[in-house]
Amino acid sequence: MDIATIGRDELKAKLDAGADVKLVMSLQRWAFEALHIPGSLHFDTPEELLEALEPDDEIIVYCSDPACVGSRFAYKKLVDRGYTNVRRYAGGLSDWQEAGYPLEGTAAD
Repeated sequence: MDIATIGRDELKAKLDAGADVKLVMSLQRWAFEALHIPGSLHFDTPEELLEALEPDDEIIVYCSDPACVGSRFAYKKLVDRGYTNVRRYAGGLSDWQEAGYPLEGTAAD
Protein backbone atom coordinates (compact mmCIF):
# COMPACT_ATOMS: atom_id res chain seq x y z
CA MET A 1 0.00 0.00 0.00
CA ASP A 2 1.32 3.41 -0.95
CA ILE A 3 1.11 5.85 1.93
CA ALA A 4 0.42 9.52 1.24
CA THR A 5 2.82 11.64 3.28
CA ILE A 6 3.33 15.20 4.44
CA GLY A 7 6.68 16.82 5.16
CA ARG A 8 7.72 18.71 8.26
CA ASP A 9 7.62 22.18 6.72
CA GLU A 10 4.19 21.72 5.15
CA LEU A 11 2.81 20.38 8.43
CA LYS A 12 4.32 23.29 10.40
CA ALA A 13 2.84 25.79 7.92
CA LYS A 14 -0.61 24.19 8.23
CA LEU A 15 -0.48 24.28 12.03
CA ASP A 16 0.83 27.86 12.08
CA ALA A 17 -2.01 28.91 9.76
CA GLY A 18 -4.59 27.32 12.06
CA ALA A 19 -5.75 24.85 9.41
CA ASP A 20 -8.54 22.48 10.44
CA VAL A 21 -6.28 19.44 10.62
CA LYS A 22 -6.75 16.42 12.88
CA LEU A 23 -3.18 15.64 13.94
CA VAL A 24 -3.15 12.19 15.52
CA MET A 25 -0.24 10.76 17.50
CA SER A 26 -0.18 6.98 17.15
CA LEU A 27 1.82 6.01 20.21
CA GLN A 28 0.82 4.79 23.68
CA ARG A 29 -0.86 7.26 26.06
CA TRP A 30 2.23 7.51 28.31
CA ALA A 31 4.33 8.57 25.30
CA PHE A 32 1.68 11.11 24.24
CA GLU A 33 1.55 12.58 27.74
CA ALA A 34 5.35 12.84 27.80
CA LEU A 35 5.83 14.51 24.42
CA HIS A 36 3.69 15.47 21.43
CA ILE A 37 3.31 18.13 18.76
CA PRO A 38 1.02 20.92 20.03
CA GLY A 39 -2.57 20.40 18.94
CA SER A 40 -2.21 16.64 18.63
CA LEU A 41 -5.01 14.22 19.40
CA HIS A 42 -4.58 10.81 20.99
CA PHE A 43 -6.90 7.81 21.03
CA ASP A 44 -6.45 4.71 23.16
CA THR A 45 -8.17 2.35 20.71
CA PRO A 46 -8.84 2.19 16.97
CA GLU A 47 -12.56 2.36 17.80
CA GLU A 48 -12.09 5.71 19.59
CA LEU A 49 -10.15 6.99 16.59
CA LEU A 50 -12.89 6.03 14.14
CA GLU A 51 -15.67 7.42 16.36
CA ALA A 52 -13.97 10.80 16.82
CA LEU A 53 -13.01 11.54 13.23
CA GLU A 54 -15.19 12.13 10.18
CA PRO A 55 -14.42 10.40 6.86
CA ASP A 56 -13.77 13.74 5.12
CA ASP A 57 -11.60 15.29 7.87
CA GLU A 58 -8.04 16.20 6.93
CA ILE A 59 -6.12 13.72 9.10
CA ILE A 60 -2.37 13.52 9.63
CA VAL A 61 -0.99 10.61 11.63
CA TYR A 62 2.48 10.42 13.15
CA CYS A 63 4.53 8.58 15.75
CA SER A 64 8.18 8.68 16.81
CA ASP A 65 10.26 8.39 13.61
CA PRO A 66 10.22 6.95 10.06
CA ALA A 67 10.71 3.36 11.35
CA CYS A 68 7.76 3.56 13.76
CA VAL A 69 4.85 1.41 12.60
CA GLY A 70 2.11 2.98 14.74
CA SER A 71 1.32 5.70 12.23
CA ARG A 72 1.39 3.18 9.36
CA PHE A 73 -1.23 1.05 11.13
CA ALA A 74 -3.40 4.09 11.93
CA TYR A 75 -3.13 5.26 8.31
CA LYS A 76 -4.15 1.85 6.97
CA LYS A 77 -7.05 1.54 9.45
CA LEU A 78 -8.43 4.94 8.39
CA VAL A 79 -8.01 4.40 4.65
CA ASP A 80 -9.50 0.90 4.84
CA ARG A 81 -12.55 2.44 6.55
CA GLY A 82 -13.11 4.94 3.74
CA TYR A 83 -11.35 8.02 5.12
CA THR A 84 -10.25 9.94 2.05
CA ASN A 85 -7.94 12.73 3.25
CA VAL A 86 -5.27 10.95 5.32
CA ARG A 87 -1.51 11.49 5.27
CA ARG A 88 1.41 10.27 7.37
CA TYR A 89 4.04 12.55 8.83
CA ALA A 90 6.77 9.93 8.60
CA GLY A 91 9.49 11.95 10.34
CA GLY A 92 7.41 12.08 13.49
CA LEU A 93 8.54 13.39 16.85
CA SER A 94 12.26 12.98 16.16
CA ASP A 95 12.11 15.02 12.93
CA TRP A 96 9.96 17.72 14.56
CA GLN A 97 12.28 17.97 17.57
CA GLU A 98 15.38 18.04 15.34
CA ALA A 99 13.98 21.17 13.65
CA GLY A 100 13.63 22.85 17.03
CA TYR A 101 9.84 23.10 16.68
CA PRO A 102 7.75 23.28 19.86
CA LEU A 103 6.61 20.19 21.74
CA GLU A 104 4.18 19.75 24.61
CA GLY A 105 4.05 17.27 27.45
CA THR A 106 5.64 16.39 30.74
CA ALA A 107 9.06 15.81 29.09
CA ALA A 108 9.04 19.00 26.98
CA ASP A 109 11.81 21.52 27.62
